[in-house]
Amino acid sequence: MKPEQILELDAVVHTPIRLAILSILTGVESADFTFLKKTINTTDGNLSTHLSKLEEAGYITITKSFKGKRPLTTCSISETGRKAFLLYINQLEQIIKMQKS
Repeated sequence: MKPEQILELDAVVHTPIRLAILSILTGVESADFTFLKKTINTTDGNLSTHLSKLEEAGYITITKSFKGKRPLTTCSISETGRKAFLLYINQLEQIIKMQKS
């Protein structure tokens, strides 16, 4: 990996909260909003903003339903999101290898 390739890291994935969301979603079938919020330790508004960015990029799907009378927002990673996440991880590994050389 050439040093200038560091600039090619996916900006959608690169932010800490979005990276955390994708990291969680790669390991589960789906996760609800409350679980993500508590696990990542963020606010409703902040999480909502980052979920919207990931959805706009096609990296996650968001399903809104009800559990009893309470709204339930569930998120899952899309195939596009899984590929973007794995590419991002691969790029980070290349950066680490470059630093060890």
